[in-house]
Amino acid sequence: MAAPNILTLNEANFTEQVLHSPVPILVDFWAEWCGPCRMVAPILDELASEYDGQIKVGKVNVDDNQQLAADYRITGIPTLLLFKQGRVEETMVGLKSKRDLKANIEKVLTPS
Repeated sequence: MAAPNILTLNEANFTEQVLHSPVPILVDFWAEWCGPCRMVAPILDELASEYDGQIKVGKVNVDDNQQLAADYRITGIPTLLLFKQGRVEETMVGLKSKRDLKANIEKVLTPS
């Protein structure tokens, strides 16, 4: 389901790819059977291209990675967590517009 510029994340690579990422990473917790998850996927593909080099975008299939979903208390999908320096900076639950996602990305890219 993921485009070439979207990372497929799992319990084996999550620490390295997300928690140790040198750039912010937007992580989509999703499932194959989730309609809103399928609707947000093309938006994430666009954002991954638009912000290439500034952020990474990755996806965690909650059915295949139940421990990760539990660790981050994912109770509804899609849930998008925006990590910066290994910490969750923004949490977005449910289908969000591209504009809303970009606003959250810009927040973490802006130096405080």
